[in-house]
Amino acid sequence: MLDLTFEPPKIKTIAGAKYDWELVIGMEVHAQIASKAKLFSGASTQFGNEPNSNVAFVDAAMPGMLPVINEFCVEQAVKTGLGLQAKINLVSAFDRKNYFYPDLPQGYQISQLYHPIVGEGEVIVDMAPGVARRVRVERIHIEQDAGKSIHDMDPNMSFVDLNRTGVALMEIVSRPDIRSPEEAAAYIVKLRQILRYLGTCDGNMQNGNLRADVNVSICRPGQYEKYLESGDFSHLGTRCEIKNMNSMRFIQQAIDVEARRQIAIVESGGSVDQETRLYDPDKGETRSMRSKEEAHDYRYFPDPDLLPLEIEQDWVDEIAANLPELPDQKKARFVTDFGLSEYDANVLTAELDSAAYFEAVAKGRDGKLAANWVINELFGRLKKDDCDISESPVSPAQLGSIIDLISKGEISGKIAKDVFEIAYSEGGDPAQIVEARGLKQVTDTGAIEAAVDQVIADNPAQVEKAKANPKLAGWFVGQVMKATGGKANPKVVNELVATKLAQ
Repeated sequence: MLDLTFEPPKIKTIAGAKYDWELVIGMEVHAQIASKAKLFSGASTQFGNEPNSNVAFVDAAMPGMLPVINEFCVEQAVKTGLGLQAKINLVSAFDRKNYFYPDLPQGYQISQLYHPIVGEGEVIVDMAPGVARRVRVERIHIEQDAGKSIHDMDPNMSFVDLNRTGVALMEIVSRPDIRSPEEAAAYIVKLRQILRYLGTCDGNMQNGNLRADVNVSICRPGQYEKYLESGDFSHLGTRCEIKNMNSMRFIQQAIDVEARRQIAIVESGGSVDQETRLYDPDKGETRSMRSKEEAHDYRYFPDPDLLPLEIEQDWVDEIAANLPELPDQKKARFVTDFGLSEYDANVLTAELDSAAYFEAVAKGRDGKLAANWVINELFGRLKKDDCDISESPVSPAQLGSIIDLISKGEISGKIAKDVFEIAYSEGGDPAQIVEARGLKQVTDTGAIEAAVDQVIADNPAQVEKAKANPKLAGWFVGQVMKATGGKANPKVVNELVATKLAQ
């Protein structure tokens, strides 16, 4: 397997009124586990159902109801940990995180604080070809989601929807290794990509299935290196958490706004309070939500209704043996097997469906030519129509057929674009389209030579200019292609024009 080596991106600095500052960012990503049932009940997780219809007695905290662990959710968490090259803890335990909120009927959330199911891992965040940030993952733990409070249905009342209560989440906690707003957004993109490849989370941010809490702090140049050497967080600034971000664009905006707020406070002689804040995209500001709680504020203690979770190494090994090919592996294979650039491989592996489409097109064909048609023609056309690859009117077989026609010399690249447009808009087999519409490329040298001779004979003045300046030969090629309705083989035309003008 090709090793796609990389170097870290340059550290971004923000100029304050007095000093230059660097950013230090850590992420806590809440990813909803792709399961049909909740973490401790058999209630549905289907999005969009009527409010309070996806609720079992245990979700509503009815007296005497006890949680029962969903094994599939545990498997999905283990699979995610393996996909992030992380340590799987064979013994983990659930804790109660105690706090009051109307959409939390139990008065506590079942989570994992002290003994998470997944330990240290990593995510390689691609920034550009050959440039990437290695972000360490500190832990992944499983926890319940809370319900949803609705405040806009009545001017005097709030409503509670318990459909999300008890839905299984993975909280993926990174180390403070991210150093810019762009890297933070790219980290979410890469993490989402891995989760989707694994099938452990659909990554739908609009539905709230993937949300991020962003921890932001600032430090002077050189301080971060001291933190790395010593592990002492005192070298870094006080961090503030920006809660519940579900947009790559807003994540970048919020980080920039929050960093500048902190810089202004510190440079004016103040100190940053550790707190949880919310980002207001309309006002372009973060505002205080609550003081940042520590673990003891939640009165964590082991859940008495759940035994420690013990899993077997053989089971973990079985899951590992059946892991799908992950994005970085697939990208490396595309570079090696199909001779693609790292950039093209990145584009094609961004989504699992796109990668599968390309592979179907490229099988047994020129990989670079297939990549060019998938990226430039198909992706470009789909983007214009705001369509997903799954909605493509052109199948891999149809696009492959167009590439075959080019490779055989039956159609030119220009004609191929016309055939693609017909197949995209009207459907049909490309070979039959070419035959039925008389689009086959003229390869008869005699016929092409006759057209070249005619153009040269009709334009003696242009001939003299071209003999003085060979670059003008392209004009003759254009005229011949025009005369043949674009069907002449361009390679043959170029060769004949060059030969005739040299005589």
